[in-house]
Amino acid sequence: MNRFVLTGTPGSGKTAILRQLELDGLGVVEEAATDVIAVAQARGVDEPWQQPDFTEAIAALQRRRQLAADRIRADEPVFFDRSPVCTYALALFLGHPVGPVLAAELDRVRKEHVYERRVFFVVGQGFVTPTPARRITPADAARFEELHAKVYRSLGYELIPVEPGPLDVRADFVRAQASTT
Repeated sequence: MNRFVLTGTPGSGKTAILRQLELDGLGVVEEAATDVIAVAQARGVDEPWQQPDFTEAIAALQRRRQLAADRIRADEPVFFDRSPVCTYALALFLGHPVGPVLAAELDRVRKEHVYERRVFFVVGQGFVTPTPARRITPADAARFEELHAKVYRSLGYELIPVEPGPLDVRADFVRAQASTT
């Protein structure tokens, strides 16, 4: 199975590209962090990313979603909105420890070659639209983008930049690049 990661800084347009790929009939897997945040906020935790187990919860949900996607779309390409490597970068960015769940998932992803080595890195558009789950400043988003890219490269991934532009152009680029793998 071709498992492609779509990643980049918050607000770069990853989810819009993912939605377009889904509308075009391709398999997609949602970002886990947004759902972890939504559930925590519904329980009254305003900033769940401050909790020390935040990245552990994300890694656990990412694993479940990846394994479920394999059962449903065993022979089709699937596009993932982020991966455990992103969660590792997030832990570093937030100053959180890498807990046992995230460490085990990073090890499994490496040993089993879970994701394609070519990763679609959606380049930031120079602005960030705040949401309840996205409260990062543009300056911090730029710092996170740089750290994010560094982490992926340090783990042997090749980043394929998806430059800012119209949604259809970006989605077409991702589709075209994925078909050459």
